[in-house]
Amino acid sequence: MEQLEYDLLFRWFVGIGVDDAAWDHSVFSKNRDRLLEGDISAKFLPALLAQPKMKKLLSSDHFSVDGTLIEAWASMKSVKPKDGSGEPPAQGGGRNAEADFHGQRRSNDTHASTTDPDARLFRKGKGKETKLCFIGHGLMENRHSLLVDTCLTLADGHAERVAALLMIEPRADRPTAIALGADTAYDAEDVVNELRSMNVTPRIAQNTSGRSSAIDERTTRHGGYRQPAHLQAHRGGIGLDQDDRRAREDELPGRDRVAWAFTFAAAAYNLVRLPTLIAEAG
Repeated sequence: MEQLEYDLLFRWFVGIGVDDAAWDHSVFSKNRDRLLEGDISAKFLPALLAQPKMKKLLSSDHFSVDGTLIEAWASMKSVKPKDGSGEPPAQGGGRNAEADFHGQRRSNDTHASTTDPDARLFRKGKGKETKLCFIGHGLMENRHSLLVDTCLTLADGHAERVAALLMIEPRADRPTAIALGADTAYDAEDVVNELRSMNVTPRIAQNTSGRSSAIDERTTRHGGYRQPAHLQAHRGGIGLDQDDRRAREDELPGRDRVAWAFTFAAAAYNLVRLPTLIAEAG
């Protein structure tokens, strides 16, 4: 609302005149709730992909999948024991008083955020900081790296694999095989076997760090497998690049609202790229 008071581009975009009064902030809150209740984001992305100019750019044979952590809009100070016990002693007063968590073990089984109960404690790897997160998943077609599906899940160690199978399954219902590229996080026997049962070729990078890989010669013998584009999921929109904090932090509490914003971000990414792709296609 502050931007609308002085930014002429914002006013032009939303269709209000230079001298018109800006709306009350509650207008945005109410409209956001209407969009959420109508599941508009889930309808908007498929409608965009069905547009003729977009549709002709999409590949139906080769896809890539990847996931990214989305930090919840909740402070670690909001993580409390589910049974109400063991509150760490507060230091100082006020609503946002400092708390000493030293020596306290916290897990998703015993603790939850009072600000966003859907968020989960999660860390990306050994030695990484634990954060309250969701995981956003994107499915890209490989011809122009446009996002064709999204999924948002609770943060756990198996979420990426489950989401990949859910997103690729509707596209595997065809006589000829399709291919799915992914990084080493998806190199698991159950994922690889499930993909093959769907008639999907797993172009998954082999994870050879301390364990055997589920990717065998049925995949590695093909010349195309050695190409880097097939070994890593395409990174790009909606912050699948892990350094894009704006895509990883969403100022909306709750899984449904974060998923809503995440899917809209995917559609926006496609729209931003569309003019360039159309121009290149001639």
